Amino acid sequence: MSVAEAASRWGDVWGAAWRAVLYGLLWRVQWISAAPLLFSAVLLGGLAWWGWTPANEAVRQALDQWGWSQAALDWLDAMGWSSLRAALVPLLISLISIPVIIVVCLLAVGALAAPAMAKLVQQRRFVALVPQGQVPWWKSLGESFRLTAVAVLAFVLTLPLWLLPPVAGLVVPLVWGWLAYRVMTLDVLADWASEQELAALLKQHRGPLMFMGVASGYMGSMPAMLWAAGGVLSFALAPVLVLVSVWLYTLVFCLTGLWFAHYLMQALHQLRSRQVPVEGRAWLG
Repeated sequence: MSVAEAASRWGDVWGAAWRAVLYGLLWRVQWISAAPLLFSAVLLGGLAWWGWTPANEAVRQALDQWGWSQAALDWLDAMGWSSLRAALVPLLISLISIPVIIVVCLLAVGALAAPAMAKLVQQRRFVALVPQGQVPWWKSLGESFRLTAVAVLAFVLTLPLWLLPPVAGLVVPLVWGWLAYRVMTLDVLADWASEQELAALLKQHRGPLMFMGVASGYMGSMPAMLWAAGGVLSFALAPVLVLVSVWLYTLVFCLTGLWFAHYLMQALHQLRSRQVPVEGRAWLG
């Protein structure tokens, strides 16, 4: 790839970004984003409201049965940090639930909003683009869950590194970035690109797409700041903060969906305009 072509692709990344922001102001986009927001809020808000107390009891009982947790609590008491004992259980639940919130919001936006946003971009910018999607919905859904399982496994394997703030600040956005770019690419192009075109675009634009995913991962860290800013008080307000987090995550991922839609629809248009044979595996690589 030439320097001019690389510069053009990164120019397309920034062009797609400001177009995404402008499109985010459209009433139609706000209506589109309402579906995943409502779905995520009802599901996670209900779990937080009715499941918060039982979850606290279950985690507390589990900690009482583990010798290492008792040793950790005794150490906190010896250090004069007994007040942290009450916050330990809510903290553990929050650390577990926040990744779940992110995954649910990402999958909801990808499945419910991303295809509609791709259609909107096509109608306004690429009217002549013909849909050639050959990916069945069940295959798309299965691939999304497979990618999510891989991301969750990566989180589990890298969990010890989260104790090092600089490393955690790199590992977490990278994993979310990889997941976001794969899920968004699949959901945006599922109805428009053939499987060969989809594989070719993933191969040719891997760098810009990964950058967009990582950028969205860092933007997605904003809701977590609510929990950090609230301190111990945030655990008492957990059901409310969960709903606010759902709204923020949905907003971030809807803008991400628009960003990917503008970039990928333009990339697909350029791929077909060159009228060259498409090389790539029949399914995602």
